[in-house]
Amino acid sequence: MRRTDVKICGLSTPATVDAAVQAGARYVGFVFYPPSPRAVSVELAGQLARRLPTGVRSVGLFVEPSDDELDDTLSKVPLDLIQLHGGELPARVAEVRRSVSIPVMKAIRVATSEDVAEAEAYQAAADRLLFDAKPPKTVASLPGGNGLAFDWSLLAGRRWSVPWMLSGGLTVDTVAAAVARTGAPAVDVSSGVEDRPGAKSVAKIRAFVAAAQARPQAA
Repeated sequence: MRRTDVKICGLSTPATVDAAVQAGARYVGFVFYPPSPRAVSVELAGQLARRLPTGVRSVGLFVEPSDDELDDTLSKVPLDLIQLHGGELPARVAEVRRSVSIPVMKAIRVATSEDVAEAEAYQAAADRLLFDAKPPKTVASLPGGNGLAFDWSLLAGRRWSVPWMLSGGLTVDTVAAAVARTGAPAVDVSSGVEDRPGAKSVAKIRAFVAAAQARPQAA
């Protein structure tokens, strides 16, 4: 039996990075998407990523980044994983994967079974998949971090050829049920551990990781 891996995304302070590490998170995420209230500069992200101990992986979230943006960020931030969270097609994901020296994870935005089916085309292009709720069709919505969940039954019983994570509106009160319903080996949270958009709560981070890892998963 093993515990569910946890990723805390959108961190921007030493205190919350340290809280995630101390709570037992396996991944911490930094957002490089300026419209997001969770966005950080490459300079700050570099400082925060260097706080991480061996075994905790740093993830950079990008939305349809250019090659220059990726190169500049990777030259300043010790990232372990690239997360593509926009409308990148499989060919672009594969291109990014070939051009960087670290693994690439593609976010799949889900509302229907057809959205889940589209993930199959990304299995050969990405090293990992992340299933998140499709954002609402409003001007103010972001590609992720909107605090919305999707129908977890869409993932029940599905198997993928690459590792995957579950995201989308998870909270301390729902994460255990989400893992039980989907069999997710890893979960990703951002808005669910905030006091307000962009302001992470140390207490909520600790509580979320504890709740996610309370139910061991079958190996």
